[in-house]
Amino acid sequence: MKEFIKNKFLLGGILVSIFVAGFISYYASSSPDGLEKVAEDKGFLDTAKDSANSGSVLADYGVAGIDNERLSVGLSGLIGLIATFSISLLIFKTLAKKK
Repeated sequence: MKEFIKNKFLLGGILVSIFVAGFISYYASSSPDGLEKVAEDKGFLDTAKDSANSGSVLADYGVAGIDNERLSVGLSGLIGLIATFSISLLIFKTLAKKK
C-alpha cells in the first residue's frame, strides 16, 4: 500500500509540474528580474551584453521558430522540465548505486 501511495504521489507531482511548466508558465510576470531591475534603477542596464546563449533555440523563455507565443513558452517550459527531471534522475540513480 505504501508503494502505491508513493507512486501516486510521484505521478501527481509530475502531472502538476507538467501543468505548471506547459500551461501556467505563459502567465509568469513579464517584469524584469531582480538583477535587471537593479541595473535599470542604477542606470547601467544599457551596458549589458547578450549572453553566449542568446542565439540558442531556447533563448528568451521560448522556442525559436514557433510564432505562437503561448505554444513557444509552453514548449520551452516542458523542455526545461524534461531536462531537469532527466538530469536529476541520472544523479539520484548514480548516488543510489554508490550505497
